[in-house]
Amino acid sequence: MNVIRGRVWRFGDNVDTDVIIPFKYKARTLDPKELAQHVMEGIDPEFPKKVKPGDIMVAGRNFGCGSSREQAPLAIKAAGIAAVVAESFARIFFRNAINIGLPVLEVKGVSEKTFEGDVLEIDLAQGVVKNLTRGLTFKATPIPDMLMEILRKGGLVNYLKERRLSQ
Repeated sequence: MNVIRGRVWRFGDNVDTDVIIPFKYKARTLDPKELAQHVMEGIDPEFPKKVKPGDIMVAGRNFGCGSSREQAPLAIKAAGIAAVVAESFARIFFRNAINIGLPVLEVKGVSEKTFEGDVLEIDLAQGVVKNLTRGLTFKATPIPDMLMEILRKGGLVNYLKERRLSQ
């Protein structure tokens, strides 16, 4: 899990959780597979049909603003997105993503120099994002060791289960 390579889907600034997964679906189900069928349809109704496992989202500032429900990162992960790279995240979205095991990295300048269809390689342990298509390298804001451990375990629930079993 330390290195992720995938095709980019690019989004702008202030993508809120109701665009990521519209409320009418959040209110109806908690099933990740059903949520994935509607992810990002507020921006691109065809997105759920186009995204492939291992793809990467790149966005501008304040990704995941809005309501604090964890269905937004859950829908992204269930759609097959391997990681989200953005200029910045709403704090609650960032933490919800980590809690469900979706890698999220803050990378200054990435949204201006990365375009849809580019291929990124992300080294989570080193905090390095390479745009293989354009030959660019970016440094991510480091993910603290504790949060990296939660990601390695696949999310907070798995992390806590494993800790309880090892005691």
